[in-house]
Amino acid sequence: MSKTSIVGAYNTAFGSFVKKNKETKEVTDLKSIYELIEEAGRGALADAGIEADRIGGIWVGSCSPSLFANQEHLAPNALEVDPKGLRFKPAYRVEDACASSSAALYSAVYAVEAGRCDAALVIGVEKMNLLDTRGVTHALACSSHWPTEGGMGMSFPALFAEYAKGYRDRYKISDKKLAEMLAAVAALCYRNGLDNPLAHFGKGGPSDKLGLVTAEAILGLPEDKNPMIAEPLRLHDCSLVTDGAAALVVMRTEEARKRGRPAVEIAGIGHTTERMPIKVRPNMHELMAGKEAARRAFAEAGIASRDIDIAEVHDCFTINQILCTEALGLSADGKAGDDYLAGRFGRDDRVCVNLSGGLKAKGHPVGATGASMHALLYKQLTGHAIGAAPSKGTPKVGAVLNVGGSSVTNCVTVLRALS
Repeated sequence: MSKTSIVGAYNTAFGSFVKKNKETKEVTDLKSIYELIEEAGRGALADAGIEADRIGGIWVGSCSPSLFANQEHLAPNALEVDPKGLRFKPAYRVEDACASSSAALYSAVYAVEAGRCDAALVIGVEKMNLLDTRGVTHALACSSHWPTEGGMGMSFPALFAEYAKGYRDRYKISDKKLAEMLAAVAALCYRNGLDNPLAHFGKGGPSDKLGLVTAEAILGLPEDKNPMIAEPLRLHDCSLVTDGAAALVVMRTEEARKRGRPAVEIAGIGHTTERMPIKVRPNMHELMAGKEAARRAFAEAGIASRDIDIAEVHDCFTINQILCTEALGLSADGKAGDDYLAGRFGRDDRVCVNLSGGLKAKGHPVGATGASMHALLYKQLTGHAIGAAPSKGTPKVGAVLNVGGSSVTNCVTVLRALS
C-alpha cells in the first residue's frame, strides 16, 4: 500500500484561451502556459493549507510544451508559483504523452516514500490552442510510433479507430449498434459536463446549445455537424483540444492524518507500458496493459472492482471509455457498450464514471489530464465535488485510469478517503 496521500488539489477552468483572427491568422494568447502553471500551483498550495517552503520538490507533467507553446525546460517555471518559497527547490518535467501528469504524480509519490522530501507539488499543464488544427494533429502524432504511424500520416483518431473496429469485430457488433454505443458514451459525458463549471464544453457551450444530452440527439445530427473523422469514429467521438492545468500536493499519509484536514490516500498504483506500435500488439479489442495496471493497483490497495464507487477514465475517444470501463472490471469484456446503452454509470448508479464530463466535455489538455482526473476525484472523495456528485452520497473509493498515446502508457490509481 502506498504511504502517501493527496492533501490539496486545484483545477483551472478548461477551455480555448486564445483569440484567433480568421483573416490574418494572428493568434492572441489570453492565458499563457505560465499563467496556467502559476494558478494551478497556487491553488493547490492554498487548498492544502501549507506554505511553499514546505515543498521538497516539484514535478511538472506536460506532453509537448515545445511544440504547443515553444517552451522546453518547462519545470523551472513552476518556481513562479511562489518565488520566495520555491527558489532552489528541485523541479522536474515528466513526459508520458497524455499520462504525463499521472507519471509526474507517481514520481513525486516515490520521492516522498523514499524520504527525499516531506511534501511535493505536482502540476499538469498543456497549452494547445496556439496551434491550428494541422499543428495540433502533428504535435499529437509525435506521441505515436513515428516510423509506422505518425510519420505515415496516421492520426490519433485513426489509431483509436483501430480499437473501435477491433472491438466491433471481436464481439460481432453491427455498425449501427456500435454507433449507438459510442453516442451513449458521448451523451453521458456531455450531460455531466453541463454541471461542471470548469468544463470546456459546459453550460452554454456547443454541446449544450445543440442539446446533445442523449444518444438519439447525437445520432440525429446532420453529417456536417458530426462528420466522419476516421471510420467508425465521428467528430463527437473525439475529445477536445484544450488549454488548462491542474495541481496536487502530496505528503506522507502519517503526516496527513495529523493535520485534521481533508486527505485522500493513494492506496494503490498500477503503472504499465504496452508495446508502442499497434501492429505488434496481440489484439486491438481490449486494453491489455490497462487491465494489468488495474490488477496491480487493486492488489496493492486490497480491493476488487466491486469496491469502486466512482471512476475517472480516459475517454480521449468514446471507444476508449468503453475499453477503460472493461479494463477496470466495471463491465464484463464486450459488455460495457451495452451497459452504457442501458443507462449505467450515471450519478444514480452504484458506480459513477466521468462525473466531471470526462475528456469529452471537461476537455483534454493532454499533459494536465492525469492531474485533473486525480484532483477532481480528490474533491469527490472529500465531499467537495466540483460539478455532479453521486446521488448515493460521498464516495469512499475511487479509481483513475489515465492512458498515454494509443493506450501505451497505462496509469491506474486507487484513491481512498482517509477516515
